[in-house]
This record gives sequence, C-alpha cells and structure tokens, in this order.
Amino acid sequence: MANSYLTHTQTADSSNTKFTFSFWMKRSKIGASQVIYATQSGSDEARIEINSSDKLFWYKYDGSFQWSLQTNRLFRDTSAWYHIVLKYDSTQGTASNRLKMYVNGVEETSFSQSGYPGSSENSNFFQGAVAYIGCSENTSAFFDGYLSHVAMTHGYAYAPTTFGETDSTSGIWKFKSPSGVNWGTQGYHLKFENSGALGTDSSGQSNTFTVNGNLKQALDTPSNVYATLNAVKPGLDQTLSNGNTTMVSGSAATRTPSQTTLGMSSGKYYAEFKITTSDNTVVGVVSTQDNSSVSRGTKYYPGSSSDGYGYTKAGDLRNNGSGVGGTYATFTTGDIIGVALDLDNNKLYVHKNGTYQNSGVPTSGSTGTGAVSITAPSSTPDGFYYFSVGDGSGGTSSGAECNFGNGFFGTTAITSAGSNGNGSLFEFDVPSGYYALNTKNINTYG
Repeated sequence: MANSYLTHTQTADSSNTKFTFSFWMKRSKIGASQVIYATQSGSDEARIEINSSDKLFWYKYDGSFQWSLQTNRLFRDTSAWYHIVLKYDSTQGTASNRLKMYVNGVEETSFSQSGYPGSSENSNFFQGAVAYIGCSENTSAFFDGYLSHVAMTHGYAYAPTTFGETDSTSGIWKFKSPSGVNWGTQGYHLKFENSGALGTDSSGQSNTFTVNGNLKQALDTPSNVYATLNAVKPGLDQTLSNGNTTMVSGSAATRTPSQTTLGMSSGKYYAEFKITTSDNTVVGVVSTQDNSSVSRGTKYYPGSSSDGYGYTKAGDLRNNGSGVGGTYATFTTGDIIGVALDLDNNKLYVHKNGTYQNSGVPTSGSTGTGAVSITAPSSTPDGFYYFSVGDGSGGTSSGAECNFGNGFFGTTAITSAGSNGNGSLFEFDVPSGYYALNTKNINTYG
C-alpha cells in the first residue's frame, strides 16, 4: 500500500564490507520515484529505489555519489514479479566486482550510471539509524506495489542462486527458500507470512521490523501471480491504487475502462467489484486491452462496444451499447457485484450481493440458464477476455474496489469468506468449477 512501510533501528557497523539484499517486487505504479530501502545517518545516505524513469538505482550518497549503479533497463511490467539481488563486496580486487546486480538470476551489465566503492570501503547500509523498507528516510517516495521475501545478509555476499532458481520444466526463474545462509548479526528474512505481524524476521536473528501504515498481506506472490488492473494501459481519466485493485474515475468527457493484467481464453473465472461511487460505474469483461478512445467514442466502457459486456447501475447488461435483455437489478454504492465468466461454454453471469441476476445458474454449463451468450475468445480482437471496470457517464466520477481473490476491497478485508475459494478469498460463494484469475489457475484450468 502506498502509505505503508517497515522500520527497524540498526546498530552502527563502521567496517561493513559485505552484504546481500534480495527481494521480489511486483510494481503497481510507474513513472514515479519509489524507495525499496533507505537509511541515513547525518549526511550519509544509502538507498535502493526505482526512480521516476523506472530504472533501478542503488547508491551511497554523501554530498555526492560515493558509489552507485543505475540500470538502463526499465522496470515497467506491472503484471509480473521481478527478483532483484544486490551484492556488495568491497574486498574484491577489481572495482567493478564490488557491486553486483542481478535481475531474475541474470547479472545486469548495462548501466546509465555506475561508480564503485574503494577497496574495503564501508557500505553505509548498516548505520546507527533507522532502516526503512517501502519508503525513504523522510517517509516519502512510498513503494506502490507488492514485496515478497525481503532478505538481507550482514557481512556475507551471496549469489542469486541462494534465493532463486530456474524451473526445470518452464525455464522460468522462481523463488527458492534460502538454506545454509549466514545472516550475520543484523541480517533478516521477511517472509510476510503472518498477517498480524508482517515485519517478523524469520532468519533467527530477531531483527523484526515495525509495521507502519495500513500494510496488508496479499495472496499474490512470485509463485502465484494474481490479476490486478493494468497500470501500463489504465483507462483514460482513471486513477488506480491499493496495488491496482481500486479504480476511481475523474469527470472528463473522454474515458475508457481499465482491465486486468491477465487474460482468459478458456476455463471458468470469478471476480468481485464493490461499488464505491455509483454515478455510473460499469463492471464486466472486455476482449481487448486496446483501451484507446479513437474507435469507440468518448464514452467507452465495458459493454459500450461489441468487444465487451457490462453490468450498469441502471439495471441492465449491455453489449455494443444496447441492453441484451433479461432482468437485472439496479445497484448503488456499497453493493458487491460478482462476475462469473464461463469460457468453456462462452457464457457470462453476474450477481448483486450474491443473488445471480436474470435467474442465472453459473453451473448450468452449455444450457446457460440465465446467462448471456458471448463471443468465443477465438473470435475476439485479442483472443482473450479481461475483467474490466469503467464509467459510462462521461461527466461524473465513478469507482470500484476489485477483489480478484486476495480477500480485500481496497484496504478492508472481506466480511466473511464464501465457500469454494480454492485458496482464494471472496465475499460470496464461488460457483463450483470457477476460480480466481491467477497464473496457477490459468495453468491448471485454463
């Protein structure tokens, strides 16, 4: 969350020549400076950040940069997890070997800024000051996204293979539980496993961090990536927050919807949307991530074109700008709209607060009782459908909080989990055979 961070007061180590910092991150906001780690004592500042150019920047600063690495690579993918390993070892004879940066197990070698520490130079990452994870030392530049398995070794430099490995089947770099690690007296491993104590250190060194703000635990992890709204292609005049699960639109005349980072071409999937501003919020599915307004007019929302279907507050389900028929209740602020998408039979169902509209029965299969029959994914522009939320008014504000299975509407936990979540957390019962939109479920059921 963008106002949340962790703190821990460190003990000064004036001769620290080795450390390793490993973390997994999934970004939500791009184009803004966001700090992963910071500490400062006097004029000595040490940081790891994603800068406003979306480059990874690691440095020590004391009136000028004492050492630094800044990538040429841009980190703009908001749908995937990155594994970053930063290895500091100033005892190395060759200066360029004293700082090593790895992304998903591969050493980064192309930098827009680089400078290396002197022989056996103190890193200044362990000062007699507060260490911050998730913001700067003056509690600004908050990290907006997800972090997992933040690990620091104090006095020891390790390769990325200590914290990750290549999957033998897929060839994808994946999380590996570190073993045989010398953490050092100020090392820590933050797994974020305990939702009531997210700062707990699992290294055995008892360097637990204090939680500040409304930090929340997510089921979205490097091992199973959940859908969020797409920050790379957000809807026009829409602001995304809370890990890209909350949408608020402005009041511009030209607007387009936001859609999920993950798409669906087969299988059955379920999502929930809590209405926060009911002026004309529309929820449903679209079949293209091209959300430009060029070919769709100023009011493009799910259901305004042939490539989508949307449930509106007026009490209809629309496609290509017209109601598809059937009986649908109106909805307002505070209502929760469920969307059940059956791509094995090309049927769409929606519910309001757990009651399926048009007497829909999501488990009716090819019969499609109460369903809307939709175009097969193979005949759509992208070959996929995406959960989507938009605004049909073109002049007033709308908004919704999306639950794609993490169990939160914004920063508020669901009231009580329904059944059939299959490890995911939804307010209402998930129809049998339907699943949250995440990579494991796509791989297994899609």
